[in-house]
Amino acid sequence: MGVFSSYKREEIINQMKHEKLDLLVIGGGITGSGIALDAVTRGLKTGLVEMQDFAAGTSSRSTKLVHGGLRYLKQFEVKMVAEVGKERAIVYENGPHVTTPEWMLLPFHKGGTFGPFTTNIGLRVYDFLAGVKRSERRKMLSPEKALHMEPLIKKEGLKGAGYYVEYKTDDARLTIEVMKKAVEKGAHAINYTKVVDFIYEEEKLVGVIVEDQTTGEKHEIFAKKIINAGGPWVDDLREIDGSKYGKHLHLTKGVHLVFDKERFPLEQAIYFDTPDGRMVFAIPRENKTYVGTTDTTYKGNISHPTMTREDRDYIIDSINYMFPSLHITADDVESSWAGLRPLIAEDGKKPGEISRKDEIFVSKSGLISMAGGKLTGYRKMAEQAVNTVVQQLKNEEGIIYSESDTKHLPISGGDVGGSTGFVEFQKVSVVEGMNLGMEEKEAERLVQRYGGNVSKVMELYQTRKEEAEQANIDQLVFAQLSYGLEHELIYKPTDFFIRRTGALFFNIDWVKQHKDSVVTYMSKQLNWNAVQKQDYVQELNTLLEEAVQPVE
Repeated sequence: MGVFSSYKREEIINQMKHEKLDLLVIGGGITGSGIALDAVTRGLKTGLVEMQDFAAGTSSRSTKLVHGGLRYLKQFEVKMVAEVGKERAIVYENGPHVTTPEWMLLPFHKGGTFGPFTTNIGLRVYDFLAGVKRSERRKMLSPEKALHMEPLIKKEGLKGAGYYVEYKTDDARLTIEVMKKAVEKGAHAINYTKVVDFIYEEEKLVGVIVEDQTTGEKHEIFAKKIINAGGPWVDDLREIDGSKYGKHLHLTKGVHLVFDKERFPLEQAIYFDTPDGRMVFAIPRENKTYVGTTDTTYKGNISHPTMTREDRDYIIDSINYMFPSLHITADDVESSWAGLRPLIAEDGKKPGEISRKDEIFVSKSGLISMAGGKLTGYRKMAEQAVNTVVQQLKNEEGIIYSESDTKHLPISGGDVGGSTGFVEFQKVSVVEGMNLGMEEKEAERLVQRYGGNVSKVMELYQTRKEEAEQANIDQLVFAQLSYGLEHELIYKPTDFFIRRTGALFFNIDWVKQHKDSVVTYMSKQLNWNAVQKQDYVQELNTLLEEAVQPVE
């Protein structure tokens, strides 16, 4: 079992430096994490480096749906719908704590993109292609029934609605749990470690030079094969390798807005079309409602995409179009996030021809780059990438590795007996949490966040109470923070408040309430210097501000 503790960063780096790896993965988003898990379960000695935090890029800034690709039916992407639809059921069963079925209402209005006939046919084809289980197959609703399901939708011109199942997820936690499982299986993984150059022998890629972003130290890591799974940064690495030609990334930005449930009391998830023909999701989550997304070409700072006034106003206009009684304004926005989609474009092709599929590029030096793709398809993408590696190793060294073994492999926290077993596990664990003094809602949230690992968090809650009091940190916050430091490799406050808890997006007041005590504790535990502390606090404060105020 590998190490994934913030207190053992040096040990993790040393393990990667001194072990001749079969595979080094660059990038700790959902794709890289999936590749690391697939590779290590086949017996490859695997390492992974991430220049920011795990899931800090696209993998914490999606629409947070493991969805079946209904929108791709419009482009007749039949194969993609079939594959992605089947994959989401696998993602759900392997991690039912981070993925939940969500019935989605698809209203159709006079003059809209969808009509009763096309929706009925489309959803029926979707059910068939995606292998949707009988209990989750689509239903067609009358206008009256649709309004009963969600009274807030626009009544004027309403002709009915489709009703079908998507899967809601916490994208960052899904990524973390996949990464943790890879580490549990023996992979070495480290965040805040940036690849700054490649190492070649006779023009063949044999390793990387990385820079520890926390200390400035540089290290050499060698591996037989290197996969570039850098998401929006894939082309930056191809450029270092001298292999950025032909197909390249086209980045588009997606923004989501978050509202308090009292101001936007949505009870039913909605997938609706806007006057300009785009499709937008409005989804209830805990005591919030979030809405998105935009889709605009992006050429700014890849590490720091932000919401503009135009982005914000577009979503607000979309909300007021579909939910006219709400009269939502910019003052109602409680939080937001902006993320990038790394799509694949080809020189000489039009923007409309940009692919949302995943592709693998192999350079002359041997760098394997994985680009494009969707959150839902991460496991299949990983399988394809590792297939490429094992085929190369077979050809070059005669080594035969096993087939992919992740289809029925629970991710970390997912060892709860699948979706049916999780129901009972959750009931028992919530009672256990309440017996320790937690509120029922707190215990429920904890089980949903950590799944089968919740017992470790509850143990910390129970045994470290005095330490929490001494540190002047809320007992439940302290339990999660301690777990994050010891088992989830958090290093900065943003790791905890965004990727490990999702609080900056969905409970921004909680972040403001606890940030000072958390920063003070982390600073002591991780021995930050004065400059680091100042930088990390500034980073968190900037993100808190940008979550509400657009950047021009």
